[in-house]
Amino acid sequence: MRRVTRGAGRRARWVFVALMAVLGTAETAAQTGRVTGFVRDAGGRPIKGATIVAENPEATPASFSATTDDKGRFGMIGLTAGLWTFRASAPGYEPATGSGRIQTIGANSPMEFRLVRAQVTGALAGPTTRALQAELARADALFDAGKYDEAIDAYGGILKISPTLDVINLQIGRAYRLKHDYDRAMAAFREVLAADPTNERAIVEIGLTQMDRGELDAAESTLTAAAEQHGAGREVFYALGEVKFAKGRGEEATAWYMRASEADPTWARPHLRLGVVAVNRGDSATAIQHFERVLALAPETPDATQARAFLERLRK
Repeated sequence: MRRVTRGAGRRARWVFVALMAVLGTAETAAQTGRVTGFVRDAGGRPIKGATIVAENPEATPASFSATTDDKGRFGMIGLTAGLWTFRASAPGYEPATGSGRIQTIGANSPMEFRLVRAQVTGALAGPTTRALQAELARADALFDAGKYDEAIDAYGGILKISPTLDVINLQIGRAYRLKHDYDRAMAAFREVLAADPTNERAIVEIGLTQMDRGELDAAESTLTAAAEQHGAGREVFYALGEVKFAKGRGEEATAWYMRASEADPTWARPHLRLGVVAVNRGDSATAIQHFERVLALAPETPDATQARAFLERLRK
């Protein structure tokens, strides 16, 4: 994405909000920490689907990655003490980079990235940068409305204008998966991996596509390998929990949902699934705890709607 990177030094901003540090010792250096935060635009609005990469060549592992949810939140766990470089990027925005010293055992205070709109050349140069944002918003709206064929056409049009936005292939693949066109979905996800072999979201989507078409063993293999990688994130753990659940392995599913929740304690969805598992084994008290946690974390979401329905039944 050369034309985006060119402007990053002038326009992209990064903000670390109260990134706290503690005295380092030989013992704390061996510990790992959790980093959470937000990616927002210049106006403070959350950016969904942004990618955050953390790198420290002196650490093992030397890199981690995460993706923001619909509220612009992300989480990473496993970073060792030391100086880390962070880079946040999203389609249509200038990437933002910065560095921070991670020395706190456990959770560090949240960080925040502010991304500004990209300056592009060619068909979308100058003031027509807004056209890219408008097309992305239109495509996302079609996707969210379940109009997958129209969304695919819209995303494809964006790629023709700006081929460097490879992340759009993730959305194209997801649209194909949700309309049960699994071969085309796999082709889109593999195109992402061809450009970025470590793209965790593409690997997760491949595993979910395999699960959707009934290839549970293949899905389990794909996601287990991803979960064993250093720096694996919440999406991998959650997806592996889904495969275990689909295979009727409730206890194993619980363990992976718990890992997803530990990787990002602000994420409600693992608690919804943990509640369902608890219902299936007849543990109403535990189920209620998890469903109430969903309401506390994400009260205005479809997950909360499901949690409320379960709670109504359990409390009768």
